[in-house]
Amino acid sequence: MTPPEVLPILRAVAWSLVTLVVFWAARRCHRRWPSPLLAPLVVTPVIVGLAIVATRTTYADYFAGTRWLVWMLGPAVVAFAVPIWEQRALIRRYWPVLTAGMLAGSIAALVSSWALATVLGLDRELMLSLLPRSISTPFAMEVARDLGGIPGLAAVFVIVTGLFGALAGDLMLARIGARTPLARGAAYGVAAHAVGTARALQEGPHEGAIAGLSMVLTGVLNVLATPLLLLAFG
Repeated sequence: MTPPEVLPILRAVAWSLVTLVVFWAARRCHRRWPSPLLAPLVVTPVIVGLAIVATRTTYADYFAGTRWLVWMLGPAVVAFAVPIWEQRALIRRYWPVLTAGMLAGSIAALVSSWALATVLGLDRELMLSLLPRSISTPFAMEVARDLGGIPGLAAVFVIVTGLFGALAGDLMLARIGARTPLARGAAYGVAAHAVGTARALQEGPHEGAIAGLSMVLTGVLNVLATPLLLLAFG
């Protein structure tokens, strides 16, 4: 028989393997069929969530086994400095336009999140988890944690926002007449972060590069603005 003290270790290893294998398989499927609905950030939580429900595993047990994946978000945030450095010439050339777009997009996301939470009557903790929904997951989780929200729930809101932005992006950008790579890439990166950046890469390398840069800079901007958010919503 397996000693009781070994069972938590086995569960941790099992759930880590399940998460990694599902993510790997989702990536392969997305490369073959590049649809936003098959994005790894969408498929992985759904499949792993169904497995958790089917096995009647508590979220605490799952998180205990995959906590190290959350810790990896720290180095991921630091790694975001790399594309900023690589695209420094682009920043110098278009910094007024990019700054205006990031500020406008961040303000619109915060205001719309606050309005949605108010209309739905969400409690304070849920509202603070919803506020950083338009920045990439590592940044959103840190901002939500500092504000007093739920980091894991903030990650879910980020995925939903990114998926909606990638699916509805073409229609919305067409209606406002955004046709240049700069406009389309910045819109995808600011509003739909990683999922939007993947969609922008499908349109072209310039759109993808600008979307990735906008995503990173918007995340940094929101992290730096966290003290102001604490004053407004604290």
